[in-house]
Amino acid sequence: MTTKTLSVPDISCGHCKMSIEGALNELGGVTTAEVHIDPRTVDITWDEDAVQLDAIIDAIEEQGYQVTR
Repeated sequence: MTTKTLSVPDISCGHCKMSIEGALNELGGVTTAEVHIDPRTVDITWDEDAVQLDAIIDAIEEQGYQVTR
């Protein structure tokens, strides 16, 4: 399992939290995804054999949020 914190500066409300967490939890291999409105981060734990970080970032960006790399 891999754990990482991603910076997502566009997070501003509960809708953002639900949208991002929902998209990430639909990905196979993601075990936890927790959005923090302040400080605008996403803590994620996943199985690298099942899903790659690029797919996780793509899922966030498909919801309309930019991930700072």
